[in-house]
Amino acid sequence: METATLDFGLSDEEIRLLAQIASGVTADVAARKLELSARTLRRRLRNICDRLEVNTPIEAVVWAARRQLI
Repeated sequence: METATLDFGLSDEEIRLLAQIASGVTADVAARKLELSARTLRRRLRNICDRLEVNTPIEAVVWAARRQLI
C-alpha cells in the first residue's frame, strides 16, 4: 500500500486517520486512538482536505475509499 499512498500524497498515518473517521468514531475518540490531541487531529484533517481539494473530512473519507486506500 505504500506506493498507493505516495501516488495520492497521503502518508500511512493520514490514511490511518481517515480510516478512524470512516469507522464512525468522533474526532476526540480518533485522536485518543491515534495518540494525538483533538486539536492536532482536526488540524491534520483540515490539511488533508485542503490537499485533496474537498470541503469536509467525510468527503476526504469518500475520496480515500473510492481509491481503495481505506
